[in-house]
Amino acid sequence: MSMTDLLYARAQMGLSLAFHIVFAAAGVALPVLMVLSDWKARRTGDADYVALSHKLAKGTAILFAVGAVSGTVLSFELGLLWPEFMGRYGEVIGLPFSLEGVAFFTEAIFLGIYLYGRERVSPGLHLFSGIMVAVSGAASAFFVTLVNVFMNDPSGFVATPDGPTQVQPLVAMFSPGWQYQTAHVLLSCYQASAFAMAGIHAFVLLRHPGAAFHRKALSVALPLACVTALLQPLVGDLSAKHVAKAQPVKLAAMESHFETERGAPLRLGGVTVPKALSILAFGDPDAEVRGLNEFPRDTWPPVAKVHAAFQVMVATGSAMALLSLVTLVYRWRKKAWPSGRKMMWAWLVAGPLGLVALEAGWLVTEWGRQPWIVRGVMRTADAVTPVPHLAAPFWTFTLVYLLLGAVVVALLKRQVAGTMPDRDEGPVTGRGVKEDDAHVH
Repeated sequence: MSMTDLLYARAQMGLSLAFHIVFAAAGVALPVLMVLSDWKARRTGDADYVALSHKLAKGTAILFAVGAVSGTVLSFELGLLWPEFMGRYGEVIGLPFSLEGVAFFTEAIFLGIYLYGRERVSPGLHLFSGIMVAVSGAASAFFVTLVNVFMNDPSGFVATPDGPTQVQPLVAMFSPGWQYQTAHVLLSCYQASAFAMAGIHAFVLLRHPGAAFHRKALSVALPLACVTALLQPLVGDLSAKHVAKAQPVKLAAMESHFETERGAPLRLGGVTVPKALSILAFGDPDAEVRGLNEFPRDTWPPVAKVHAAFQVMVATGSAMALLSLVTLVYRWRKKAWPSGRKMMWAWLVAGPLGLVALEAGWLVTEWGRQPWIVRGVMRTADAVTPVPHLAAPFWTFTLVYLLLGAVVVALLKRQVAGTMPDRDEGPVTGRGVKEDDAHVH
């Protein structure tokens, strides 16, 4: 196996994950937004909320289908590109993979009931099926994330030269730090999808300020976006504290911290905050933070990449949290969600930030674990397939993903275009809202 083939194998897996994670996130979050709009429709009888629940259901179906395809590709790639990993550790970490399969099929069944049973089953069963789609989607992401937790902090077995022994599947499934990483991932799914939805409807409202449908859609997206954006830094802090203790070399790469020191400063965008890294990592301003130079050079992750991805994640997360705080203060003071052009521009610009943060966070996790596929036990270079010429499948799947991505964008654009008003829906006040519907609570 040449180094070039190893890089192609890693690139193909990385590309597949980067593509799939967008649809996986939407598959987790859109059902929640779908159920919220459905519940509002049933409570108010408002035709706009009924239409919104229909649109979100169609969007969920489209993204679920593409997510199923890309997820299946990932399953095959695990076995074909990394046979040593699956051969040795499949029995250790097979349980969450199996449970993810159960969650996936459960989600598919209830999504079918929700999509095709709207007029055929009782309203209560229909709403329950939507809730089950949301629960199953979250469960699917939860179980897959547990596999990643294991790869970063393996447990539940005894390592020997011949492979793992004394396997404890439940211990392996709930490896140390599982609660932080799973919460971090699930929140990122809800946050990214809610911000994207808010950005889309803010864009329409900038062009058509009196569009009641889009203001109501924004009132569904904004609560989820704001709550998750404010919770995420808190969960992220807990996750980082665990990384500091369990994976100090990853923390050092994230912070580009080379020398071990007490009272370590935090460096963000060229600004140095004294002792802040020690406080954030250990809750103690005088705590010792180990630097990269304390670890063997061949165990370092790609420092520049990890550090850059971490900076992007923190910057975008902070921006979303700040906007969410401002939005909630406005909601509390005005008893209505923002509708002015400045706030709509802010939400339009912030719309993609959730996905950017999501991708950057996964890069931190994956790059930060290198050169290990199972940290401290199996190196990535030892797990890759011996089959040569891996450039061919890489470029083939790249073209497939580009085609799938273009199809999805076209379909979703068509869904949004179907709700674009031909004209503003009524007299508009100076703030850009109808006089008879000035507030969406």
